[in-house]
Amino acid sequence: MVKPVKATLLEGADMNRALTRMAHEILERNRGVEGLALVGVVTRGHALAKRLAAKIAEIEKLPAPLPSGSLDVTLYRDDSATRGPKASAASELPFELAGRTVILVDDVLYTGRTVRAALTALLDYGRPERIQLAVLVDRGLRELPIRADFVGKNVPTSMREAIRVRVKEVDGEDRVDILGDDTEGLAE
Repeated sequence: MVKPVKATLLEGADMNRALTRMAHEILERNRGVEGLALVGVVTRGHALAKRLAAKIAEIEKLPAPLPSGSLDVTLYRDDSATRGPKASAASELPFELAGRTVILVDDVLYTGRTVRAALTALLDYGRPERIQLAVLVDRGLRELPIRADFVGKNVPTSMREAIRVRVKEVDGEDRVDILGDDTEGLAE
């Protein structure tokens, strides 16, 4: 069943501002770009990681974006029985993780299960000095004790609601919607 759109949370310019703010926060927390790399969870997290890498390079006036890669966590999920089979994409990490601060990027943080899978997958590629988490939307309702270091927008949701993120690189538009039943009102 497709849930109807209850509200649009972010559109193009709003998403761009959120990512710009997150880029500044990443730079501030890490005191610059030394040793930073971004790894996005496939699919939309990867697109967001590339944007953040480019924004950080622009802010710092670097000649090229920071190193970025993609991470497919399909085979690392602990809930694949409830989610059903899904084709696996290849991970691309074209740099060494050792000695780096890796910013793990995803579109939505919800239960924490994707992030747990991503941490396990990432450690199969090497041992970074530090891992920080950046998400465009944090919707709460964790099942695991995971917290994002950088958040574009906090959106408390109910279990009956969903967040849909669309990015130009994948979907042709930048947009974040909250989906849910018409019978349920948005929390204020």
